[in-house]
Amino acid sequence: MTPLLEVEKLRVRYRTAGPVRAALSGLADPFLDAVLDVSFSITAGTTFALVGESGSGKTTLGRAITGLVPIQSGTIRFAGAALPAGGAALSRWRRDIAMMFQDPVASLSPRHTVGSLIAEPLRIHGAGGRNCAAEVRQLLDLVGLPVAFAGRYPHQLSGGQARRVGVARALALSPKLVIADEPTAGLDVSVQGEILNLLAELQRERGLSYLVITHNLAITRHISDVMAVMYMGRFVEQGPTAAIFARPAHPYTHGLLAAQPVPDPDRRRADVELKGEVPSLMHRPTGCEFHTRCPHAEARCRTEEPVERPLAPDHPVRCHFPLGAAS
Repeated sequence: MTPLLEVEKLRVRYRTAGPVRAALSGLADPFLDAVLDVSFSITAGTTFALVGESGSGKTTLGRAITGLVPIQSGTIRFAGAALPAGGAALSRWRRDIAMMFQDPVASLSPRHTVGSLIAEPLRIHGAGGRNCAAEVRQLLDLVGLPVAFAGRYPHQLSGGQARRVGVARALALSPKLVIADEPTAGLDVSVQGEILNLLAELQRERGLSYLVITHNLAITRHISDVMAVMYMGRFVEQGPTAAIFARPAHPYTHGLLAAQPVPDPDRRRADVELKGEVPSLMHRPTGCEFHTRCPHAEARCRTEEPVERPLAPDHPVRCHFPLGAAS
């Protein structure tokens, strides 16, 4: 099956100092790589989850796919077409790829009503003779909000209601792919369930594909078909969600899973293996970038950068000594 979205060897860099400052400071490479050598694909109608600690590059990757941040190298293809440089072509690209931002309230302008905010994508992309008011009512009904909410302002919404408005805005142009950045962050557990059920229902009804960016591994296990684990801008492991949860191959993935609380008061878990702080992107460790925190690191890990190796079909891992693999 042809992938809907294909990302290959993507690299996103940010300048840390201007040319003059870099010259005066003696900085030979005044850049940091927020996303480095990332490759993956998403099949139509499926959910791809992206997990990792804060600062690992997850949101930057999502923004790069929508054209919100420039890419240094690599390719992004959607439905067979490459990411355009800008102009009308990029506008058409964004009709098919929508983004739900991490903070549902902050992403809504406090000066506009809910109805105006939902209609905004229609106006920007040329609604023409379309009845925006009728479409706003349909979208509100679709996400389970009363029509009266069209006259409310963002500060009058709860977190869950604001998230539903964000879903309605994302669906306004009938996209094929929705990038959901922390779709349940800051919500009560019951409200999280409502949002996840809504997204699943919309996927069944509309055949949507999702790229879900999240810290929540319980959500990842529940909603995703495929997942990738990101560390310092790289994918260290990716593959079918069920396979990774059953048998994580990278020590970082194993540490993330081990850190998840178990709702059993009689169960005692061993000490979580992830220790220490994530190194600065300005000063990447040599060799394997995870070796400074890895309980299984050996001399080779400190000097030689690992390459991706397939443990099984569609399950690559970037590690010299994958857990459970034959040496």
